[in-house]
Amino acid sequence: MKKVNLLTAAVTAALLSTSALAVEFNGYMRAGTGISGNSGSDVSVSKNGVGRLGNENDNYSEFGFAQDLQTGDVNWRLESMIASGAPGANGWEDADFNVAQFAVKAQGALAFDRGATLWAGKTYYQRKDIHITDFYYLNTSGTGGGIENISLGDTKLSLALIQDGENSTPVDSGLVDPDGNPIIVDREDSAGFIFDARLANIGLWSDATLELALAYNFAVEKADGKETADDGLLATAILQQGLSNGFNQTVVQVGTKGYGVQAANFWGAGSYYDRSGAQNDGFGYRVLNWGVISMGDSWEMGHQLAYLAGEDLGFTKFDQSQYSVVVRPMYKWNDTMRTVFEGGYNAGEIADNDFGTAKVTVAQAWAMGSSFWARPEIRVYGSYILDTEDDNAFGQGNDTEYVVGIQAEAWW
Repeated sequence: MKKVNLLTAAVTAALLSTSALAVEFNGYMRAGTGISGNSGSDVSVSKNGVGRLGNENDNYSEFGFAQDLQTGDVNWRLESMIASGAPGANGWEDADFNVAQFAVKAQGALAFDRGATLWAGKTYYQRKDIHITDFYYLNTSGTGGGIENISLGDTKLSLALIQDGENSTPVDSGLVDPDGNPIIVDREDSAGFIFDARLANIGLWSDATLELALAYNFAVEKADGKETADDGLLATAILQQGLSNGFNQTVVQVGTKGYGVQAANFWGAGSYYDRSGAQNDGFGYRVLNWGVISMGDSWEMGHQLAYLAGEDLGFTKFDQSQYSVVVRPMYKWNDTMRTVFEGGYNAGEIADNDFGTAKVTVAQAWAMGSSFWARPEIRVYGSYILDTEDDNAFGQGNDTEYVVGIQAEAWW
């Protein structure tokens, strides 16, 4: 009598007791090329501040697969995703590959709230973004676990713990190499974590909801290690207003310590955290407004307005402020063809030094549908980009750049 592999038998029994639905395939891609007047190929300059249309110089793709398995009242969802980024300069080239998601999410497993979801693994965690500028203003994605959508009436509470990198410091080992030079090694100091709390779907007036989020970034010291960065907070309030012709969203964020520089200096999302100690006195905030509206049967428009400011940033304790205005109107010739315009301006001051970038893009595009969000889309574009302060934003010594190109973008 043949021996039965116990693992195989267990897996077979489990599959027979479940209702397996079809595997779900989802993803995102963008790819294209451009010819520029000075840089040679396509360029990307301050796209979070002036807009991404005709201002991207890479290929990026995400390939996701998910499977739902049902056991009684519990839905077990297995999610996976591979992401890749590459310059796109050759047909076969080295690229960055990352297992961006690999998680298990169980809805109905918690007896106190069958609508809540228990999860663990690596996941894109409730990311918040403005598409026309490719700006993720809240993104604490990573490896961890938690509970999503605990019901508090109509309001939903989500709690998560997510790892956020490790910190090490170069130190003298006390040893020397054959040439007599000191051997420097990395001392493992600490592991970083994010405690993320969300309170969503807080009802206000008609068609308006409020979401509150708090990311607390802290570190746990390793044996003989020393963490130099103070814990930081990133607090977010999101007011979503539904309109008869679209939607509008206003976001207010305040960051302390390592999150202060993210809110003010660069367009940070809440994940990366400066553990050098340089930001221990830092404070920053930003106010965002964005949305998409329909202006009749043939016109739609998306926009971003942003103001960012901070103080006591970095070791030199510099101050910074900046603002951004981006508009993307679109004229629809029919259900497939549209002409898209995008104008953007981003300027400010960092440590008493002015900076500024402006961009205008016109694109002729063909999409699978007439909606502003219809994808796939193929676009042929021309962009004019101006470095208003002539501070070598393009890295070529010029203050203007012209680009013509073609690009495809899709999500599914």
